[in-house]
Amino acid sequence: MSLEVPNHLTAEQRELIVGLTERNHSDHGDGLLGLVLSGSAARGMATERSDLDVYVVLTDDAARERRTTRSVSVDEIPVALSELEKVPPFGNQGWWFRWSFAWVPTLLDRTGGRIPEAVRRQATLTADEADAVLIHHDRLDGWINYAYRSLKADRDDRPLERRLDAAESMPWLLDVVFALAGRVRPYHKYLPWELREHPLPDWPCDVLLPLLEGTLDGDPAAIRSLFARIEACCASYDAARGQDRIRETIDAWGDELVIFRQ
Repeated sequence: MSLEVPNHLTAEQRELIVGLTERNHSDHGDGLLGLVLSGSAARGMATERSDLDVYVVLTDDAARERRTTRSVSVDEIPVALSELEKVPPFGNQGWWFRWSFAWVPTLLDRTGGRIPEAVRRQATLTADEADAVLIHHDRLDGWINYAYRSLKADRDDRPLERRLDAAESMPWLLDVVFALAGRVRPYHKYLPWELREHPLPDWPCDVLLPLLEGTLDGDPAAIRSLFARIEACCASYDAARGQDRIRETIDAWGDELVIFRQ
């Protein structure tokens, strides 16, 4: 079997992957369909304390008998190809695992391309999925709500409340920023890495990260700058789809939006 192992892996990590492959092939034969590397090692961020996170892609029958195994050096996570090709919606428990497959290499594919395509699909959003995040699950409206509360607290000279609401707004904000780009929000550990290695079109790393830090401090200027950028991104998003649905979410705030434009 031909493995495609990233060049940045160490010799020891390569040996572990080869051994894992041989063992799974011995156990499952044609039931072994492929391997996907995830975690820090997949993204070139491993430290001396990192292990390998390997998804072992199997047929339904082979996967039925397997459980995740963990060790100091390797975590083996069995998954049936049929499950890998299912795309959990936002709010579903499986949603939180989708970013595990963002920007990761397929080490072995015996399916003629189904595994790499399933991996890519897990970490990207269709237009309908993005609309669901932004509108149906209220992530845009929720972010505006917390940002608005933070600005009101600042206006009323309540610094603690200002910072708390600003901090509460962060997960809503990141869902919005990445959904507008058709991507699943990364885990916090990987956020700076993704912004550097796979830039968002409208959010340069050296712009977004300082705005996030300013928001965590409850800085009203950072929150207003974010609002202006998000408003512009929402207009572009609607225009690309020939709709006004995202704009309507913002416009529904009416005169309350004045506080964002001071």
